[in-house]
Amino acid sequence: MRTSGVVRFQASVAFLAGLLLLTGASRGTVYSDLFIEPGQQFVLGGGQPGIFQVAARNVGQAAVEVRERAADGTVTNKGTLLPKQKTTLRFAAGSAAVLRNTTSTKANLNLRITGPTGLNMSTENTRK
Repeated sequence: MRTSGVVRFQASVAFLAGLLLLTGASRGTVYSDLFIEPGQQFVLGGGQPGIFQVAARNVGQAAVEVRERAADGTVTNKGTLLPKQKTTLRFAAGSAAVLRNTTSTKANLNLRITGPTGLNMSTENTRK
């Protein structure tokens, strides 16, 4: 009887270790030199299972508005990234980062994105 308990315990530990490896394998870091055309917004994420983080540096001449679009569609303003500024922001599971260029100048950001791999990416008109 004791032997079967040890075997079950070892099997449970092996299962949990495997689960941790799978979870770790689905996360990563991506670097991007992002350009956003005037009147456009870049949308990153949406529907992913975990949180993600964006470290951004504005290396262009245009201010960029940063918003979070929650899984339920609610949009929250997280601030404006002025030229030469940098920040690090976290976004909730299922939400999207929305980087808006409402100026008449092309925006340029250096990004380091950390979190689940395979995040959705798209551009949209800022009228949305």
